[in-house]
Amino acid sequence: MIGYLLLILGVGLWIAAHMFKRVAPAQRATLENWMGESARGIFALLILAGLVLMVVGYRAIGPIDYVFLWSVPPWMGHLNNLAVLISFYVFGIGMAKGALSQKVRHPMLLGVFIWALAHLVVNGSLAGLILFGGMAGWALASILLINARQPDWTPPARKPGPRDAVAAGVVLVVYAVVGLIHLWLGVNPFGSLGA
Repeated sequence: MIGYLLLILGVGLWIAAHMFKRVAPAQRATLENWMGESARGIFALLILAGLVLMVVGYRAIGPIDYVFLWSVPPWMGHLNNLAVLISFYVFGIGMAKGALSQKVRHPMLLGVFIWALAHLVVNGSLAGLILFGGMAGWALASILLINARQPDWTPPARKPGPRDAVAAGVVLVVYAVVGLIHLWLGVNPFGSLGA
């Protein structure tokens, strides 16, 4: 039961720390004016603490506490892997600042949303619903709040170049590393080749 509590606390802390500037921008600005760069450091620590609590909480949920909500056919794992690869690339174009970043207004948030939704579908458990549902909800709410506050969007001017192609190469490397980390943690994200 402690795993669920830590997981909920972690997701809540992550969302609260990120959403404070969205739902209370004036208070956030006042805090930053009063505390300077220290305010950003505090929010960064809160986000990091939320991330750690999510990981620890999710891993602390043992077989006795595990609650299954829906069954997942084996082929969904392959669909999840494709969606995760796409989400990494969507997230990556925001960092690469190439031509594709002019087409997508919120590439990082959209990447997180796709990643979380893909994981939510293949993790038919209460823990998966809390973690991935919470992350998907946070990303979607952030996109909607930003768009509501700033409905007009002018894509940033980008210089032509190979940034999007470089992002694709980096994403493939990151994807492989994340797969290896999953294997190291005892979770095979790729399943058996015959599934």
